[in-house]
Amino acid sequence: MSEIFPIRYVNPVYRPPSEAESLILPVTNGCSWNKCTYCEMYTAPQKKFGVRDEQETLDTIRHCGEQFADQVQRVFIGDGDAMVLSTRRLMTLLAAIKTHLPKVRRISSYCLPRNLRHKTVQELQELRAAGLSLVYVGAESGDDAVLQHVSKGETFESTRDALDKLGAAGISRSVMLLNGLGGRQLSEQHATNSARLVNLTQPEFLATLVVSFPQGEDRFRQGFPQWEALNQQELFAEMAQFLQALELKRTVFRSDHASNWLVLKGILGAEKERLLQEVDNAMHRPESAKLRPNWQRGL
Repeated sequence: MSEIFPIRYVNPVYRPPSEAESLILPVTNGCSWNKCTYCEMYTAPQKKFGVRDEQETLDTIRHCGEQFADQVQRVFIGDGDAMVLSTRRLMTLLAAIKTHLPKVRRISSYCLPRNLRHKTVQELQELRAAGLSLVYVGAESGDDAVLQHVSKGETFESTRDALDKLGAAGISRSVMLLNGLGGRQLSEQHATNSARLVNLTQPEFLATLVVSFPQGEDRFRQGFPQWEALNQQELFAEMAQFLQALELKRTVFRSDHASNWLVLKGILGAEKERLLQEVDNAMHRPESAKLRPNWQRGL
């Protein structure tokens, strides 16, 4: 490892937008599933999945503490799904973070629902007590047909079970859904069942992205040949249907990823009507909606 910066990264490195100021600590490379056809994050040859050597991870944390102990307040554990690690290994690295980076106030990670099937609520409670306070769950859709077409490897029930376990353990959940993932054919059921998933689990955070394929659609269409992309108006209509169906008590909602034409931010359900009005403006009065031009969408 470099004496200047003690972390060995394997590019490309990804993190959620809200982790922009976090120390990115890789404990795995890539994603243990890596079959989702809409996802291009871990398809590069150098991102083949693997668990990092435990001693390397502990040495990394110690070296970071030697250089940045007074600066680091947030840690994001990467790559695609650190929760694939055993509870013992996760507890060991959380203890090391507490020892060497004592000013850290938030530790977070991506999480595949499948990686919680063999973790109990008690184990998750132990991880929460050790410092893991937030996980990002890419649900993508609550509709089983959509999930099957995109090779997600999850179902409505498997995602619901994982979110319920996390909630019972006191770990905050940030759920991500993909606007347009079902295409024209499955748009309605994608919106309806995604809302049903969120209503039943009441996550603390909710985000939507627009499905996009910067590297092309060939891989995606192999499993979903009938998929037709939604145009801008259809994406707004699907978003309106989704928002209308939500029955949330208090969830922080963000639809501000670079892929979105329309930026939406609010608390659901308190600001549901305002958000619906903003979507309606985008559909019927786009000149007043401050839509992102296509070149700004970071695709």
